[in-house]
Amino acid sequence: MKIALGAASLALALGAVAATVAPAAADAAGTKSAGASELKTADVSFRTSDGQTLGGRIFEPANATGKLPGLLLVHGSGQGNKWSELQKEAEEFAKQGMVVLAPDKRSVGYSKLNRDYSQLADDALKAFAVLRNRPEVDPAKTGVWGLSEGGWVAPIAVTRNSDIKFVITVGGPGLEPLRAQAWNMANKVDRAGIEGSARTLLNERFYRVGADAGMFPEAHYDPVPTLKKINQPVLALWGAEDNQVPPAESAEVFGKTLPGSVTIKFFPHAPHALWAADELVPGYAETVGAWVRDVTGGHVPASSADPLPTQPTRSVPLPESAWWEGWQAQLIVLVLLIVAFATYPVAALVRRRRGGTGGSWPARILATSGLISVPLSVYAAVSMIGSANGHGIDLGPLIAGRPILWLVVQLLAFTTLISTVVTATRWRTARLREWVLITGGLLFIPWALYWGQLLP
Repeated sequence: MKIALGAASLALALGAVAATVAPAAADAAGTKSAGASELKTADVSFRTSDGQTLGGRIFEPANATGKLPGLLLVHGSGQGNKWSELQKEAEEFAKQGMVVLAPDKRSVGYSKLNRDYSQLADDALKAFAVLRNRPEVDPAKTGVWGLSEGGWVAPIAVTRNSDIKFVITVGGPGLEPLRAQAWNMANKVDRAGIEGSARTLLNERFYRVGADAGMFPEAHYDPVPTLKKINQPVLALWGAEDNQVPPAESAEVFGKTLPGSVTIKFFPHAPHALWAADELVPGYAETVGAWVRDVTGGHVPASSADPLPTQPTRSVPLPESAWWEGWQAQLIVLVLLIVAFATYPVAALVRRRRGGTGGSWPARILATSGLISVPLSVYAAVSMIGSANGHGIDLGPLIAGRPILWLVVQLLAFTTLISTVVTATRWRTARLREWVLITGGLLFIPWALYWGQLLP
């Protein structure tokens, strides 16, 4: 149960897609930026602290003279992402007059159930050292760029190495991962038109149990203490229509927390990774290029922020589970319910073989509906959570905002409730097997209420 709950919760780990676009510009030193066919590349590799060898590719203007600013790209979520997933960003930033390193991301030690932002930051620093030591790079003008999850990772790296001179985040989360992911899921279910208890189950209950079980990595990581330590200039970019990370709330955190120069910008009608179809959103690469030229040219801008976009809903912090909500308590209840509901038919079968009666119809209905309802409710939750992806969630046809599978679960739950009441009215003549069954039904009621099976 612990693994099933946690794995389903984590199937929705925040992810980001990569991107492309932008014409050339002139760098601060007067070097012309490269055109579309005027980039040159070089493959590199680096070793992580735990001995992994990861690759990467350098992108730079082919016709540049002199040393150029350097920019390391830090991936969003995903296991074993190759450098090629950031190729378009690397190309377009290189056209702006930078030497850009797009590295591979680790696969060992990173998964939906296990990740360590500190370790990822250390990986970034190993790659940064390779970039900074390139002969075409000015080591005093080198920074990092982080996308989505990289918006948690890159700031950690920055606080560990003063050689990083500037920071750029895209879709950077200002909130803890569990809260951001619950908001992400809420957007998915709202777009799908899911209402009622199914909505609460999908964007709150399941995540809390998964986090409590330790299956949602870095669930309660707080980015604020790290952001407070960053004195380097920061360019923080969001799509105004980001529905994976709360853009307005994250920008508020960045603006209030970062002690140095912070430039906050939003791109209208743009999504999380600042892609428009198969291109980077217009102006994205140019914004990055102009800001880097200013900062590396000694013209650090005063802090500024675009007006906050309209964010349809605010995120809600998810409190840690009380003892009775935790995965251990939930697992115990599941086992007790199955045992209680299974005891009655087993005992009835034994009694029949000895020539006795098979029991009353209300008790039979209670045992049957309970035995089906409990595992089916777990299956329904896991399958509904698992149907979500980076684009949304599709649970098939809805009736009054409820998925058909969830309505079946609720019908069985109400059948179990009613049969519990009817069976309990015969408590004076109940045998041990009926008492066990009634106890299971009475335990089922608060459990089903908590998980929304008996709620609208």
